[in-house]
Amino acid sequence: MARVGTEKLRKQELIDAAIRSIENHGFQGSTIMTISREASMSAGIISHYFGSKQGLILASIRHLLEQLKQGLLKRIAECEQELTPELRLHMIVETNFSYFQQSISITRTWLCFWAQALHDPELARLQSVNSKRLQRNLLYSYKQVISDEKQALTAANMTAAMIDGFWLRSSLSQASSDSSKSNDEFAQAEKLCKQFISMQCQQV
Repeated sequence: MARVGTEKLRKQELIDAAIRSIENHGFQGSTIMTISREASMSAGIISHYFGSKQGLILASIRHLLEQLKQGLLKRIAECEQELTPELRLHMIVETNFSYFQQSISITRTWLCFWAQALHDPELARLQSVNSKRLQRNLLYSYKQVISDEKQALTAANMTAAMIDGFWLRSSLSQASSDSSKSNDEFAQAEKLCKQFISMQCQQV
């Protein structure tokens, strides 16, 4: 059992190191050596646990996807009021604009991931999984308040586009502004997405 626990810890430490390396060096600049230095581990450990740099990068992106999933589940589980479709939709927005998703290391990793997904089939598949999961989550709640399935799908697609678009704009402005201004922009983006959702829910 101790060995299993140690392996899990080592893998997470390497994933965290890969994210820091991507923050500092980008996807292409991150190598087995830069990641191993960030983790203060030997380069051979990466090959042992993940097979290659690519294997570790994929594991790191899956980790970010899992954080999104678990973030929403945690909000739902801790909800102390009636979980209406509108409230659940708001929680989806909150999860995507959480402090974790706003952190510089995470935003830079997502941005590098999106750019690299244009050229890497495995990363493109993960991006497709991410997009479809967001749309499904949104559509699930919209269908509970919008009886017309086509209109519900349109609302879900528009909301997904707003979440991605506002998050992208806020993240890109991060590098050229101070932290307080960047936080304000993320907060405003979250507010606008929620306002749009409420408008869709109140129209029916």
